[in-house]
Amino acid sequence: MDKLLYLSMTAATNTQLSQATISSNLSNLEMPAFKADLEQFRSMPVFGDGHPSRAYAMSERPGIDYTHGTINKTGNPLDVAINGDGWIAVQAPDGSEAYTRRGDMRINTSGFLENGNGQLVYGNGGPIALPPAEEVVIGTDGTISIRPLGQDEKSLAVLDRIRLVNPPIEDINKSPDGLFRLRNGQLAKVDASVNVAPESLERSNVSMVGAMARMIETARLFELNIKAMSAAEENDEVATRMLSLN
Repeated sequence: MDKLLYLSMTAATNTQLSQATISSNLSNLEMPAFKADLEQFRSMPVFGDGHPSRAYAMSERPGIDYTHGTINKTGNPLDVAINGDGWIAVQAPDGSEAYTRRGDMRINTSGFLENGNGQLVYGNGGPIALPPAEEVVIGTDGTISIRPLGQDEKSLAVLDRIRLVNPPIEDINKSPDGLFRLRNGQLAKVDASVNVAPESLERSNVSMVGAMARMIETARLFELNIKAMSAAEENDEVATRMLSLN
């Protein structure tokens, strides 16, 4: 009975881990350009005395769903969405360079350009600083131009350019802070072919219907495993009573 209890217990535990991943995806449904974490179950043999005739379920994250979300027009001059493949370089909380596709930008109180997560956006020389201006215009190549205070609409001056990169997908990895980095720890090179859609945002690629269906499925699996644990306990009690009769 202990073996049945162990297998059902590990299955229930890993089902909860899978549910946590699905819940995380659902909680980021409205986050611009969010990339969903994938999850799956895998059968693992139980080794011990004799042959591994039993198997337990293990939940794991096989990777990230890099599918692009739909692009919606917002009308906000500071919003940008990556057209096709590519990433925006930002400053991670630890001060290092990392990459994201989140483009809901704003100017913070210090005059620096940052995204909705408060991460400073990188330009050619580091974080982009914007002086007070009548207007800020972001071009499709990531170029940032401003119209200085008191100047007419034709007086646009190029200030900087958003650092846009496009490393191969197999070379990047999602970090616990939600940002992406190169697996080898190096910095990605600027890719002039990456372009953006101004005044637009990319939506999350999480499918609410798919995630909810998966959540219901894992909830039922959890219930089945709890029932198996209860059955193991009942069988153990019956066996104990039978042995006590001898």
